[in-house]
Amino acid sequence: MPALLGGLALLAVPAAVLAGAFLFVFYSAALPRWLAGLELYGPYVLFAIGGALGLTFKRGRVLAALIVLLIAYVAQQLWLQHGLIGLRARTIYLALGLFVPLNLGLLAFLPERGTLNRHGAARLGVLAAQAALTAWIIFGGGTGIVDAAYHKFMGPVPISAGHLPQLAILFIALGALAAIAATFLTRSAINASLAGAIVAFAVAAHVVTASTIFSVFIVAAELMVTIGVLQDTFRMAFRDELTGLPSRRALNEQLMALPRTYTIAMLDIDHFKKFNDTYGHDLGDHVLKMVAARIARVGGSGRAFRYGGEEFTVLFPGKSIAETIPFLEALRENVEDYQLALRASDRPKKAKGSKRQRGGWRGKRSVSVTISIGVAERNDRLGTPEEVTQAADRALYRAKEKGRNQVSR
Repeated sequence: MPALLGGLALLAVPAAVLAGAFLFVFYSAALPRWLAGLELYGPYVLFAIGGALGLTFKRGRVLAALIVLLIAYVAQQLWLQHGLIGLRARTIYLALGLFVPLNLGLLAFLPERGTLNRHGAARLGVLAAQAALTAWIIFGGGTGIVDAAYHKFMGPVPISAGHLPQLAILFIALGALAAIAATFLTRSAINASLAGAIVAFAVAAHVVTASTIFSVFIVAAELMVTIGVLQDTFRMAFRDELTGLPSRRALNEQLMALPRTYTIAMLDIDHFKKFNDTYGHDLGDHVLKMVAARIARVGGSGRAFRYGGEEFTVLFPGKSIAETIPFLEALRENVEDYQLALRASDRPKKAKGSKRQRGGWRGKRSVSVTISIGVAERNDRLGTPEEVTQAADRALYRAKEKGRNQVSR
């Protein structure tokens, strides 16, 4: 359920941009005249802004997606806005309908490899090869190829698709579904923006001769990708990549917005260094993710953060220590009771069961970990978040000195 909600939340931004594009087109006649220039130059402006962000944050997929969208806009302006007359226009329209969703869908599954390097050159090479293939069909007189691609292989589609060939509609649908799937798998804002960009391109291509609509929806697609870069950068700055919890930077911001009454808990995985040395860092990372997942579900309206290393923090705004202790004890017991299976010769590397079954597997060898917790609340003696955090940290060390696997105050 959290993964589903997280994916839907990411897709909400492209959906909002799409809604805004439809409103812009609907009310375009009532807009100020100075906005008319945006219809012509907007795609170039958004390309420049998004491209600058992509280069700054080394997001090669974003830069490639923006290039694909800009190529589509330039092609429409040069060859398509006066109609699909002749082999050249029909071939270019077909190429856009196939290659734009194909490229954007594939980018959603490619790992991020930076911009100004061999990976960036390879992406440009693919686009150049697609352009060369399109030119070869045009100047080679490939009428038969184009006619075959425009052939209807199924009955009329339920909704009007303008002049889009059914093969292009198939590519658009597959590309959008692939990007949406990648969004839920990776929880990436960039993948969500690529899914939205495919949909925006489909709307634009539906009325390729309407320059205003085409321009507005290409701008919308570029805006989605640009926002995706900002969202992804924010996530990297304020989210811990391994555990998915908010990072220490996010914690510091939350500490400045606490109410007058609050409690802070500091949590530490017991003997984690020894665990890493014994079982390896891969299993150590698995332990961190397991513990983080349980801390994230702590009751009492607790807000979980990764403080650093094997240490975590939970904020309880508006709660006293007495109110938080039961939730922290339940959390401690939950972690202690979890049995982590070690890989053995009789344990398949690819489990056949569900994720829940894999996580709770009881093999011949399994281990458990425990956590120690220190907790402190704001009072007349501890008046600032820094003082309360330090007090919780001291309580954590007392928990360790008393034997670990306990809550200390």
